[in-house]
Amino acid sequence: MPGGEVAVTPGGETDGGTGASGGTGGDAPALTPETLLLKRHFTGETLPQMRAQVEDTAAAAGLGGVRLGEFTLAVSEIAANAVEHAGGQGRLELRRLPHELECRITDNGPGFTPTLPELLPGLTESCRGRGLWLAHLVTDRLTVTTDTTGVGAAVTLAVRLG
Repeated sequence: MPGGEVAVTPGGETDGGTGASGGTGGDAPALTPETLLLKRHFTGETLPQMRAQVEDTAAAAGLGGVRLGEFTLAVSEIAANAVEHAGGQGRLELRRLPHELECRITDNGPGFTPTLPELLPGLTESCRGRGLWLAHLVTDRLTVTTDTTGVGAAVTLAVRLG
């Protein structure tokens, strides 16, 4: 879906490519063990919209309070990394699993092998940002995989619901 955005409502219906997030009006279909809630392409220009959609969708899925803010921040940081380090764009899929909310962000960049420091990293020329470290700190699960050809990375982060 390069260049397009499609949001998916909790029942799995698409919005026809308008990019609007699904809502919880009326009788929403029962969630299956793995339900795709949001799928979209993003760029640096659309990061603010994507953040708002993730926050609204995560809230509708049952995430609230501080955890909602932390999850939204973590997703935002990983998406911003894709924009900055992987060609200015990426793809996001947000799913509700039986006991977790999971977000997978993929890109076509050069890939990387993360090293996550145990302590707060300082901001220096060799360690400029804290996004991956912060995402690791505030989520319950974070994995990074690089395509076997060395092109593209996938960062998956999740938080427990309930």
